[in-house]
Amino acid sequence: MRNICFLLTFILIISCKNDTPKYSNLMTLVPNHATVVIKTTSIEGLKSVFKNNSLLNQFSGKTPIGHFNKKLDFLNHLKPSDDLLIAFGHDQKDSLQISVITKYHKDLFNFASTPNYSVETITLKNGSLTKTTIEKEIIYSMVKDSIVFASNDRTLTEAAFNKKDPNPLLKELYQTTSNGESLSLFMNTKGKSFQPELFFDQHLNKAQLSNYFLLDADLTQDQLRFDGITVAKDSSKSLINIFKNTFPQENRLPKICPPDSDGFLSFTFHSFKTFHENLSKFRKQDSIVSESLFESILEAGVIYKNDQQAVVLNSIDATNMNTFFGAQNSIDTYRDISIYTFDKPEFFSDLFSPLITYTKATKFINIEDFFVFSDDMELLKEVIASYQNNATLSTSHAFEDMMDDLSDESSLLAYANSNHLKQILNSNFETANTINADGFNASAIQFVYETDFAHVHAILHKNKKKSASNTVYEDVSVTLDADVLTNPQFVNNHTNNQMEVAVQDISNNLYLISKDGKVQWKKQLDSKILGRIEQIDINKNGRLQLAFATQHQVYVLDRNGKDVGSFPLKFRDQITQPLSVFDYDKNRDYRLMVTQGASVLLYNKQGKIVRGFNFKKAENTINTQPQHFRIDRKDYIVFVQGNELEILNRVGKTRVNVKNNISFSDSGIYLYDNKFTTTTAKGDLVQIDENGKMSSSNLSLGEKHSITATSKTLVTLSENILHIKTNKVELDFGDYTPPKIFYVNDKIYVSVTDLQAKKVYLFDSLGKAIDNFPVYGNSTIDLDNIDKGKNPEFVTKGDQNGIIIYQIN
Repeated sequence: MRNICFLLTFILIISCKNDTPKYSNLMTLVPNHATVVIKTTSIEGLKSVFKNNSLLNQFSGKTPIGHFNKKLDFLNHLKPSDDLLIAFGHDQKDSLQISVITKYHKDLFNFASTPNYSVETITLKNGSLTKTTIEKEIIYSMVKDSIVFASNDRTLTEAAFNKKDPNPLLKELYQTTSNGESLSLFMNTKGKSFQPELFFDQHLNKAQLSNYFLLDADLTQDQLRFDGITVAKDSSKSLINIFKNTFPQENRLPKICPPDSDGFLSFTFHSFKTFHENLSKFRKQDSIVSESLFESILEAGVIYKNDQQAVVLNSIDATNMNTFFGAQNSIDTYRDISIYTFDKPEFFSDLFSPLITYTKATKFINIEDFFVFSDDMELLKEVIASYQNNATLSTSHAFEDMMDDLSDESSLLAYANSNHLKQILNSNFETANTINADGFNASAIQFVYETDFAHVHAILHKNKKKSASNTVYEDVSVTLDADVLTNPQFVNNHTNNQMEVAVQDISNNLYLISKDGKVQWKKQLDSKILGRIEQIDINKNGRLQLAFATQHQVYVLDRNGKDVGSFPLKFRDQITQPLSVFDYDKNRDYRLMVTQGASVLLYNKQGKIVRGFNFKKAENTINTQPQHFRIDRKDYIVFVQGNELEILNRVGKTRVNVKNNISFSDSGIYLYDNKFTTTTAKGDLVQIDENGKMSSSNLSLGEKHSITATSKTLVTLSENILHIKTNKVELDFGDYTPPKIFYVNDKIYVSVTDLQAKKVYLFDSLGKAIDNFPVYGNSTIDLDNIDKGKNPEFVTKGDQNGIIIYQIN
């Protein structure tokens, strides 16, 4: 089994700082013979990516899972609070060695849900060793200076804290990893034990490309992106060093490449002489051409299409090159372009191998600065046609999107469409080639050589078709680890002014998910979140926190899902209404109101009881979430208790005395037309003004009804009749969620969801259905402009354990 299987298996299975100067760099503890080291900050994030990415989730069937699964299952019991390093290598008997290094904390090991495990302490001369057995698999671990080292190899563990420092180059590389990415890869490809195949040409894959790679990975539902560097210190033994002392040029080969090509390889240099000297040293062969003749060449490469190839040269002196290649013997003409014979079919393999190994270059064409050589006449004609029609690969939507994330100039650039990518990925496995890369229509890896190293950029991107106007399309879908419990909602990401999704599953895990479908973190809560999550800025510095209540706790979480300050606040008695957050003067001096039956408690943003708030307990159970409204300069805290409407001021004293007893519905209280507005259980609209005067009107609502309102818009739903202001909409009979009003991009939207038919409906303020609705959905929606583009998005529950983000065009 090829070693790339091993790397991919590790990441798949984990899906299912140090306080002392000596170990401030965790890389100092990595075994010297490790071939792959993985740094991660979120095991849960990786788990989500491999579950939801249509390419990565296929790797489970490509490796001997039975063998590796048991070895790596230990990682499922780790709850790291900081960087986690996992190192892989082999001992002298070629047995797999796995090492885990991270900062120790008391909750690092979690075996609570593990039925068959045992822990044994072994005393050593210089400390103690812990032996943990899980389902017959053994892990040895040691803790020193707040760092834990664990491995399936006892000898490796005992020697971990006594080893000499590793290669200083690796320590330096480790320091360059990005803290913002969920995964970084260190790869030692110097030997033969780990050499992933990155290119289509197997001769090229057999060459040692470099020594060390460091890549930061950004893994989302539709994209795999890697950015980093590679270093080769063995000079002429690594292929990447053939670009030493040369400057990358623009990769112009896509401008001559047919749009439906399977792939291409392009390499550039500013001096053919320097490049060729480096390549000759690497191949240990003398030059076969006059370097001065080829000085006009700035780029060379290969186009791959079906089973055919074409060699491409980009020259700034086409006249002299035509003479050298013998552009006299024309055998055909196509669209006024001559096709010539070429009597040196192995010339480019002899000149450029292992980069080019094509040996059938029997014909060629010259189009402006490009020379294209192939044995296939149809491929040459296709090159001519696509170039003249200005319909080359460089103009395709998928390729342009891909190049937005890459440099225009590179030393080495390899491109693959979905078919070509499939072949490259499957070449890394000994099993049948069943990986499906459909949708990944444009992928590439490029190397940009600097003085002593090369930048590396790789992207595997699932391309989406451009959506026409007046359409609704599924942008992202995410599968959770358990069924969805709460309605997904958008929350602001203060770091990029975009939005993310917060949602809870039935195991009471709260997820924060990026707009691209990437799980940022998952946090275990004590019970279900009540109502919506609010966002506050405790420190008044623009950094937002999530604030919400569960049945017995009030949480305030920071951007990374960590508890803030004295939170969570814990309560013995049950919390019965969602957390109410008041910011009376819009100065971020928040008040947090907690409802427990008939009582309310008011806290400040530090989690301390607010003294001077006089209302403590109602006569009856509080039936609605307390709301804060402001009319002119007066504040009103409003809620229903029993058959009475309480309207209080800031300090909890009655501000408006409502004498009427009302049989309230469960629709909640709204400020509509500067009046406190709700409905009775029988469906009458009730409004109370600032003086406590009540008015009532019959809206012909049935007992099964719901309302929502803004200051100027009232929406009601009774059975299957939806009213938006005075506009009536008759829906199909169904089981509808209460209506919701959204104001996005200066436009009012109203939504309802039929839970029986699993259809989301969306209307404008006049009751007109938005084009292409209804769409599939299984909960109420949240709608906003989440990426600051011109089109809004909305999120809803999809399948039982999934959410969907749609975009409206």
